[in-house]
Amino acid sequence: MGRGGASKDRESGAERKCIATGEVQPKYRMVRFVVGPDGQVVPDILGKLPARGIWVTANRAALETAAKKGLFARSAKQPVKVPEDLVEQVEAQLARRTVELISMQRKAGKAVAGYEKVKTWLQTEEALVLIQAVDGSGRGKSKLSTPHYGHYIGCLTADELGLAFGRQTVIHGALASGGLTLRVVEEAHRLNGVRKNEAGIDQPKG
Repeated sequence: MGRGGASKDRESGAERKCIATGEVQPKYRMVRFVVGPDGQVVPDILGKLPARGIWVTANRAALETAAKKGLFARSAKQPVKVPEDLVEQVEAQLARRTVELISMQRKAGKAVAGYEKVKTWLQTEEALVLIQAVDGSGRGKSKLSTPHYGHYIGCLTADELGLAFGRQTVIHGALASGGLTLRVVEEAHRLNGVRKNEAGIDQPKG
């Protein structure tokens, strides 16, 4: 991690080429895969598994293209087994990672949940990121606006946010700057690209 929660990948400008689109993207906007000893393609969400990496843009269409058109085998230069639910595996792991990071920020005192607390953080400019459940009431969510020069995350469900904040469900949340906040934004951006709902992120509201 770099200063203010920025990833070392972002600071160093590390980039990789997507096997599906051919585009070169920053690593933090992509998903790394490796081929296991049994020849099966495995998502490496944290980017730490000890094998040659195969990179795909964190976008559902790109992932589906890579899985269905034999692009993993072509990149690996060997026969591989691609799980039928590979894209769903990626989505689930990205969601889990995003929830874990928000939870860590909560424990560090850099995240709050609940309409009134979030509203206060927005008013006092404590919040850098506004988080709202994708399945929350549109009318209720419209009463809060994304921080100026801040970020918006809207791809997690109320149940997932509940896990992050130690509650049953959460509709509204906010993150202060520093710590892991920018990493949360990066992971949520990857998740949003993979999720079917395309709920949106970094789309200022209000």
